[in-house]
Amino acid sequence: MAAPARGVNQSDRDQLARGVAALSLELDAQAMDRMLVYMAELRRWNRRYNLVSGADMPALVTRHLLDSLAVLPWVGPGRLLDVGTGAGLPGLVLAIARPDLECTLLDSAGKKTRFLRHVVRATGLDNTRIVNSRAQAFHDSDGFATICSRAFSSLADFVGAVQHLAGPETRLLAMKGRRPDAELAALPEGVVIDTVASVTVPDLRAERHIVIMSIPKPAGG
Repeated sequence: MAAPARGVNQSDRDQLARGVAALSLELDAQAMDRMLVYMAELRRWNRRYNLVSGADMPALVTRHLLDSLAVLPWVGPGRLLDVGTGAGLPGLVLAIARPDLECTLLDSAGKKTRFLRHVVRATGLDNTRIVNSRAQAFHDSDGFATICSRAFSSLADFVGAVQHLAGPETRLLAMKGRRPDAELAALPEGVVIDTVASVTVPDLRAERHIVIMSIPKPAGG
């Protein structure tokens, strides 16, 4: 069980609970406690390590936690890889919300993976592996059901970075802002666009979309 979260207040708890309800999700008490511990540690570490934009901190629940939770309906069971996870977004949030997932969080920045290992210890998560590596240099023989990212500048870059990790049944899940029509048109041959959907994040006015792709055969092949 996660220790009580210092650095969060009743307003944080209430906003998170309202957002979870608005997303029609159910998180048990342990998951809620872990979310609050994660939030408190992110605020504390961010003062020194700049893990996320300081401008986002007043809206941390909305811009990061609820934004990550909003994609849960598209996340199936099995092994999940979050590429360029940064401060654990969305991967750590998904791991907390879905203890049935086996999550690998990948980032090349040592300060970010150190933070994530600290949070995994602080929350007692047992379904999360942290790896300090670039996607192109990472290999895993067991395969992934879902590979997700919130960080890549373009869909083509995302596909290029992870195609060696994706099997025919792997779902590539990209979180985007506005509908990325130009990026969709620029995807390499062999990439199948399965879903492009608008995502509503409680209390967030900005546009959000999710793109789900697959590679039945190697891209360009």
